[in-house]
Amino acid sequence: MVDPVVSPPGESPRAADAVFRPVRGGNAFEETVERLLQAIKLGLVRHGERLPAERDLAVRLGVSRMTLREAIRDLQRAGYVESRRGRFGGTFVRYRPDAPGTTAQVRAIARQMGESLEDALAFRRALEVGAVELAASRPLPPARRDYLAARLADCDRAGSADYRQRDSLLHLAVAELSGSPSLAAAVADVRMRLNDLLDAIPLLERNIAHANEQHAELVAAILAGEPDRARRVMEEHVAGTAALLRGFLG
Repeated sequence: MVDPVVSPPGESPRAADAVFRPVRGGNAFEETVERLLQAIKLGLVRHGERLPAERDLAVRLGVSRMTLREAIRDLQRAGYVESRRGRFGGTFVRYRPDAPGTTAQVRAIARQMGESLEDALAFRRALEVGAVELAASRPLPPARRDYLAARLADCDRAGSADYRQRDSLLHLAVAELSGSPSLAAAVADVRMRLNDLLDAIPLLERNIAHANEQHAELVAAILAGEPDRARRVMEEHVAGTAALLRGFLG
């Protein structure tokens, strides 16, 4: 279950903090749905896991419990969650990522995104390269070092069904370790913009192996306090993803 408590300074961060953040006032219902879908699709709360308690989640999102309940009810109708009663009740995630698609499906999603695809790729590069450089420039206490190492291990162990979600959580962890909550939130947002497209790309064995090698080097650079090396590896890493996307779209 996602821990509803924001992590204090010095402790390991929680990826949910980048997503379960206060919504703006004008579209409280719509943004609440968006935040919940981010948490579900990025794998912060996975299939079979329970969302935080309503009272805690409403406080974190800065919305009324009525607004939160309406959002959860609509997501339940759409098949993303289910509510259970009783001592061990709550709201549980039903969503499972789709299996990687075909080239035709990738192209269809890209057409829907239009010009926003290149914008999202450029924005992701700027955000993630900056985030890893900041993370490698900061002294990290043991709990945060362990947190990052654990996200790397999760990604290494991931199978085809959950690789993209584990990859997202590792990238979110790096963004959180930058020390900027705003930057971490922006990384979560841009990941969601690319999420359907990334999920549709067939998982290529050699690409996954290469990505995991780059992940390991990224983490090593952060833990060694080498921002220039971390920046270089992240630039190569995000460029590789962009090249793969363009290859399937070509």
